Amino acid sequence: MPQPVPGAPRSSSAPRPGPARPSPGKAKARRAEAERSPPGRSARGRSASAPAPLRTGATMASIGSFFRRSLRRSGRREAKVDASAAESNPARVPQRPGERSSVYSAGQFFFEYLVVVSLKKTSDGRYEPKIIYQFPKRENLLKGQKEEEERLLQAIPLFCFPDGNNWAPVTEFTSETFSFVLTNVDGSRKIGYCRRLLPSGRGVRLPEVFCIISCLGCFGLFSKILDEVEKRRQISMAVIYPFMQGLRESPFPAPGKSVTIKSFIPESGTELIELTRPVDAHLEHVEFQALLQRLSPHLILPIFASAVLERRLIFLAEELSVLSQCIHAVAALLYPFTWAHTYIPVVPECLLDTVCCPTPFMVGIQMRHLERVLDQPMEEALIVDLCEGKFLQAVGDEEEILPIKLQNEMLTSLNRHNNNNNIHTSEQVNTLVSEAFVQFFVRMVGHYPSHIKWSKNGSGTFQERAFCKAITSKTSRKFVKKFVKTNMFALFIEEAEKSRIPQEAYFQQKIAEYHEQKKHRRDS
Repeated sequence: MPQPVPGAPRSSSAPRPGPARPSPGKAKARRAEAERSPPGRSARGRSASAPAPLRTGATMASIGSFFRRSLRRSGRREAKVDASAAESNPARVPQRPGERSSVYSAGQFFFEYLVVVSLKKTSDGRYEPKIIYQFPKRENLLKGQKEEEERLLQAIPLFCFPDGNNWAPVTEFTSETFSFVLTNVDGSRKIGYCRRLLPSGRGVRLPEVFCIISCLGCFGLFSKILDEVEKRRQISMAVIYPFMQGLRESPFPAPGKSVTIKSFIPESGTELIELTRPVDAHLEHVEFQALLQRLSPHLILPIFASAVLERRLIFLAEELSVLSQCIHAVAALLYPFTWAHTYIPVVPECLLDTVCCPTPFMVGIQMRHLERVLDQPMEEALIVDLCEGKFLQAVGDEEEILPIKLQNEMLTSLNRHNNNNNIHTSEQVNTLVSEAFVQFFVRMVGHYPSHIKWSKNGSGTFQERAFCKAITSKTSRKFVKKFVKTNMFALFIEEAEKSRIPQEAYFQQKIAEYHEQKKHRRDS
């Protein structure tokens, strides 16, 4: 695969974030943060075209400011509470829409829009990514909506070509699939599913990216959609439109269900394309096999431990697909909890200085930028080399975070994957790996429903002190006392306090099974 021409100058347009990281003891509930992107609602339409070109200087200044603001921690509390209530039940940050779960309801649109990003030559001889096609075309937007959409469309090209702008036309290019995440002002996340490929033709050409923007997390399903897009691109751009229109008019299926899209292809006739969601909805945006191929279980556990305590994690690899797949996999290990801080699977080159900030983050960076990463002043950061399968930098206490007994059990379970010849499909791998980490959380915090005190008006209050005290193991209690201070736990409990109806049905099922097994062992 060709790479951008080396020697691209460092970008000075991305400003550094200013505020320092607050101490862990100052606020138990911390405002979730992430790489911010303005929301934009898709209006149905049949026209498709490229947005108006934007001035380069203004674009970079806008995006730099946009990311600087997004990396700042709010630290605000929702409301004042009296002293006694604050002591027993600290104020918690409310969950922001779209951030808690990757389980989506049926009937939603598959995607908001499709954009094509191409490289356009600038006056200094370099190439700049530009959106040349957008479907559907947004019309009749209010002034504020139009400004928000423009900022969003300015950010997308950077993530489609995050590896710089010094490219050269080529005759061969291996297509690659990767994804990125943009977080809206309201906390909801949009996912960009990308296929970078070389257009059909003769002679030297530049690659282009087909990017589907959706609020739905289902990497496998959208990879299949991009396969169909790529197949049609080799025929004509005109053939893509009716396929995407048919997809847009189809409802997003329920877990385990399928939807069939009819699509006409010249000289082939009408094709029926079946798109199926996995049965386990919480695993539909992950490929754990990608992580296991590059890291041993002995390294995955310290990464998991660092993520659980919301530290800074940097993953390095050269291929965009490796970065996005592995980071999505690490985030999925946290189920039923959600990483709620800065989350950028592939960091654009011009924003490297911006994201290495003194707040929790989980980011992917191409290996060619290793020196710039190591030059950044960072504390409590774990830097993972996905090429060599090793740590380049660690805090040093990663192996002491998790209770040793449960660490050994998870290690045994993960090693079973390597020794089991009966595990062949990605679904089987996903189930085995997920089960090991879900059981960890079941054992550690599965008793939380018993420590929510319900009032007559139906609102709940989490009894944190009693919850921690109920854990008999000293090592487990030590871990849980740290974990309850994290933002991911605060968001989870805040949701649980809203209703007696349990959230995350799969997790509740595993809790029930665990208690049933304990009862059975006692009775026998």
